[in-house]
Amino acid sequence: MLSLNRNAPRSSQARRIFKAHGRRALIAVGLVVAASLATAFIPARVRATSSLVGPKYYYLALGDSLAFGYQPNFDWSHGYVPQWYSNLQGHGTRSQTNYGCNGETSATFISGGCPYAWALHNYYFSPQLNAAINFIKGHAGRVSPVSLDIGANDLLPDINSSTCTVSASWNTDLANLDARLTGTILPKLVAALTVNGVRTGDLVMMNYYDPYQNKCPNSLSYVQTLNQHLAADAAQFQVPVADVLTAFGGPNVPNANICSYTWMCGIFGDIHATTTGYGVIAGAFESVTG
Repeated sequence: MLSLNRNAPRSSQARRIFKAHGRRALIAVGLVVAASLATAFIPARVRATSSLVGPKYYYLALGDSLAFGYQPNFDWSHGYVPQWYSNLQGHGTRSQTNYGCNGETSATFISGGCPYAWALHNYYFSPQLNAAINFIKGHAGRVSPVSLDIGANDLLPDINSSTCTVSASWNTDLANLDARLTGTILPKLVAALTVNGVRTGDLVMMNYYDPYQNKCPNSLSYVQTLNQHLAADAAQFQVPVADVLTAFGGPNVPNANICSYTWMCGIFGDIHATTTGYGVIAGAFESVTG
C-alpha cells in the first residue's frame, strides 16, 4: 500500500509532463504545417526571386532579334537589353554585353550560322553559345544576370500569317527546341555560371508575345504551347522566365497593345517590338528578378 501511494503522485506527475510536452509538440507541428501552407500559396515568381544571386558587374544578353533589339525603322539601340541595363545600373551593374543575333535559332545558337552575324552589337567569331560560355568563364563569378530569348525563329516560321494556318512540322520543331534547350543550351550556361558547386550568376529566360493574335487568333494557342514548353524546360534548371505574353496583354483578342507594342499595325507590318514594347519586355525581366 505504501508503495502504491508513493507511485501514485509520480504517475500523475508523469501524465502532467506528458501532456505539457504533447501540447508543445502539437503546437510545433502546427507551426510547421502553417509555415508550409503559407509558403505553398506564395506566388512562384516570389519564391524564385528569393534564391537569385542578384546583379553583378557584368550583364550578358543572349538570343535572337529581340535580344538584339531589332526595329524595322533601323532604331537598334532601344531594345529591352539597354532598357533593362539602365535599371541594373542602379543595382551595381557596370557593363553590358549583347550577343543577340537576328534570325538566331536554337540550332544556330549551338552550332553557328546565324544569318545576320554580320550585324551584331558585340562581335564574336564562334557560335553564340560558345561565345557566351567564354565570356562567363572569362569573368568568373562576376556575370549576373544573363538574359536569354530563344525559340521564336524555331517555331514562328511554321505560322503562315497570310492563311492563318500552322505547318504540320510544328510538333517536330517544338520537340527539337526542347531537346536543344534541355540537352545543351541550359545545362552548359548553368555550368558556366557555377563555380565550385555554387551558382554565381542568374540565368533568366523570357517567353514570347504573339504578334499575330489579332490577325490570326488561332495562332495564340500555339504560342501559348511554346511558352509552356519554355517554362517547363527552364524549370528543370531553376531558371526563372519573364512572362512577356502577359505583360503584352495576355490572350485577349483583340489585344490593343499589339499596335503600340509591336510594328504589326504600321506600314512595316513587322512582328518586332517597338521601343515601348521593348520597355515592357524589360519590365517583365525586372519583375521576375525582383
